[in-house]
Amino acid sequence: MSQGKSRRSQAAEQEVPVKYGDIFNVSGELADKPVRPEDASMMQTAESTIFGKTKKGGPASSMQSAADHNERAGLVGHYDVTDIAGVQGVSVTETDVPGGRIITEAVGGQVVGQHVEPTLVAPTVVGAVQQGSITIGEALEATAQTASDKPVDQSDAAAIQAAEVRATGSNVIIPGGLAASAQSAAAHNESVYRYEDKIKLGAVLTGATRKLAADKAATRQDAEGVVSAELRNNPNVATHPGGVAASVAAAARLNENVR
Repeated sequence: MSQGKSRRSQAAEQEVPVKYGDIFNVSGELADKPVRPEDASMMQTAESTIFGKTKKGGPASSMQSAADHNERAGLVGHYDVTDIAGVQGVSVTETDVPGGRIITEAVGGQVVGQHVEPTLVAPTVVGAVQQGSITIGEALEATAQTASDKPVDQSDAAAIQAAEVRATGSNVIIPGGLAASAQSAAAHNESVYRYEDKIKLGAVLTGATRKLAADKAATRQDAEGVVSAELRNNPNVATHPGGVAASVAAAARLNENVR
């Protein structure tokens, strides 16, 4: 073998594929998977279905750049697909909230992107329509959709408690309320090992508005309090994409935009 070929072979061996964990806040098996061309293609199709095009700088764009790098390096084939994306799929979903919608993009059930799009309301013959604000309860209900399959842990329970305190104006944990249910779910989940036996956020937060003794429009201060609670109780000092803190923060941003 010539020296030139030997150097090229060594260079190829030293190439490291871009993995999902390198570009997104994901965990588990998915984080260690190289991004493959067919994964990116599926996300592009999903984005185009919702937006009519691929969003610049969005998850599909990031996945395509990573897949292109991996293919050029000879680390994946042009028609390769990650087993997780192939079996569990990719998705782009909309959650309607007053005054807008929350767009959540996921690979294999893990959120890789989320943002809020305000809804433009046209004026009527009697004047401009007053858009409603998103309440903390409605933000929690949105979490029941965007992170429905996430097992409840202590960081979720802390964030839900902070949200309930902000919504009701009371520091008392109400028996049978959201915070109490979330704390019970987190304690239960710590004692079981199988994923299917764990209590998920969707089960705790579905119908959250009805379970709150009082509710209020989400503000930046509310979001900061909920984010802080989730961060303090997460070993990785991070919030979960599409989780409680992210949804309350998204609601607060949207409320500021429609004032």
